[in-house]
Amino acid sequence: MVVTLSGQDQTMEWLQWKGNPEKAKIVLISGDEEYRSEETLVQLAKILNVNHGFNCTVLFAQNPNYPGIVNPNYQNNIPGLVALADADLMIILTRFRALPDMQMRYIDDYLKSGKPVLGMRTATHAFKFDTGPIKSSFAHYGNYYKENNVWQGGFGKLILGEKWVAHHGAHGQQSTLGIVPKTSRDHPVFKSILPGSIWGATDVYAIRLPMVDDAFPLLLGQVTERNGPYDKSDPFFGMRPSDSKLGAIVNRKNERGDTVSIDLNAPMMPIAWIKNYQIPNGKQGRVFATTMGASTDLVAEGTRRMLVNAAYWCLGLKVPEKSKVDLIGNYQPSQYGFFDDAYWKDRALKISELYKLMD
Repeated sequence: MVVTLSGQDQTMEWLQWKGNPEKAKIVLISGDEEYRSEETLVQLAKILNVNHGFNCTVLFAQNPNYPGIVNPNYQNNIPGLVALADADLMIILTRFRALPDMQMRYIDDYLKSGKPVLGMRTATHAFKFDTGPIKSSFAHYGNYYKENNVWQGGFGKLILGEKWVAHHGAHGQQSTLGIVPKTSRDHPVFKSILPGSIWGATDVYAIRLPMVDDAFPLLLGQVTERNGPYDKSDPFFGMRPSDSKLGAIVNRKNERGDTVSIDLNAPMMPIAWIKNYQIPNGKQGRVFATTMGASTDLVAEGTRRMLVNAAYWCLGLKVPEKSKVDLIGNYQPSQYGFFDDAYWKDRALKISELYKLMD
């Protein structure tokens, strides 16, 4: 494993792990304010590199005035996207980014090539471009793009198959247990994954059913309640994979504003699916999307194996019979949640430090 320094004066603006030169190049794009994608994707990249030999580059949100310092709240800059020019797989976990045209162009060119995409959690609402005096050439990527054309619903809807809808489970109070239905038990992404081993302390996202015609749901999310007490100091808020209590029936307003009773597990929401995508003037490519992906979700072996298997599937490679998904280094994920600008300024988390924390 070789880690490459980037930027001037040995400042790490991104991380790069060199693997087998004959193996695929994977670019992992972090940049969300809530789910600690900067931790998720560093750990996932290290698993893909150390355990599988892939060449991995991880990119981070940062204020250009403070290069090399992670700042998820800064929505307008993710340096290093040029790495997509020769990438074989893009893994993306961003939220409401409004990147400059010169950076978005690398993403657009990648998608026109029809190369595979693995989207995680908030990638369903990866971009958001506000209207203003200077309009982005890529406003159609935004989650709230409403023009009546193929881009309605933005990147999430066209590429991944769904955009941001709502929280289905109770955020920070209910977790997600992955249930593999009979229709997809033989899919290679579930090789050597034991029942009950796909879990995340994040809640289930709402998905509009039925899904778009070309999306095939692979995994359903069972909403589970914590067995023990709420613990705000715990990264998992007191929730564990062993939680057996199911989410309750809740009262919610429907689209007409009427209050209706909803069973959170009937039907269960898809939390992973596959589909093909094709943007205008582009080639067709394959997608694996999941609404899991917080840094805390990677503590579950089944969740890690699903993501690694999905990377193989996206690349068109044979999925190992039992992919190695051992955690690399001292992985202690942070609690998910929003933090204000003062928090990130005081923390001053260097990308080089983030690497060392998991070494």
